[in-house]
Amino acid sequence: MRNVKTLDDLLAAPGLIVAPGAYDALSARLAMQAGADAVYMTGFGVAGSTLGLPDIGLMSASEMVARVAALAEACAPVPLFADGDNGHGGPLNAARLTRAYEQAGAACIQIEDQVFPKRCGHMEGKEVIGLENAAAKIRACVDARSSKAFKVMARTDARATHDLDEALRRGEAFLEAGADLLFIEAPQTEAEMTKVCETFKGVPLVANMVEDGKTPYLSARELEGLGFKLAIYPVSALLAVTARLQSVYATLLKGEGLPAGEERVTFQRYNELIGLPDMLAEAAKLATDE
Repeated sequence: MRNVKTLDDLLAAPGLIVAPGAYDALSARLAMQAGADAVYMTGFGVAGSTLGLPDIGLMSASEMVARVAALAEACAPVPLFADGDNGHGGPLNAARLTRAYEQAGAACIQIEDQVFPKRCGHMEGKEVIGLENAAAKIRACVDARSSKAFKVMARTDARATHDLDEALRRGEAFLEAGADLLFIEAPQTEAEMTKVCETFKGVPLVANMVEDGKTPYLSARELEGLGFKLAIYPVSALLAVTARLQSVYATLLKGEGLPAGEERVTFQRYNELIGLPDMLAEAAKLATDE
């Protein structure tokens, strides 16, 4: 039996938490089955997989909550970090979203300081709200949760819009507002990553590893050595799956189907992965109990 730790236990234990990105229930379930100690729900991936559109604030709050519920159930009992974008409004909106994410089964909500509509953290043209409003939003989220076991991750995108010093200043304000984890988005050099870790020693810090992104793509060992506590890989699976889908569909449209040796799981194995045998056994047991 696998020993699954709560988020509190993971944060208290030594070592780096590696949270692969998931964008739907299937990817969340497979990440859990692969042995992930935690899973990260990527807003970028949710927008792409749900709408087929870019991550520019087009998903509604209710749509995001529904995705949280689906992913949290699929990866349970592994804790889910869930992207809450910019809270979908002001402090009251962020507080309401926090309660909804907690009730939907997430272990942590991520809230950022971008304006609406927001953009993916590694896109150009981002804008952030004022520091006082941003801190008020984090404070509202902290106050809204029903249990301290549910965490609030505060993210600032000010490195892109201002400079690293402003991002660090906002980080301090977010911690004062009660944030449990701090996410300084998109430092551009390893020296900047080091400065973040030196400034916030002892704070659970988030490293966002985005392929082709603005931040140096370091190994888990290197990130831990710098002082990060959580490494998220939000789009790794999404990018790989996108390339795979392009290849498979191109092959199918040639009219010959997939070659026998094409890499894939079998139909039977897929049903096993998504729990069909257990569900059928449960249904049979319920029918017998009647």
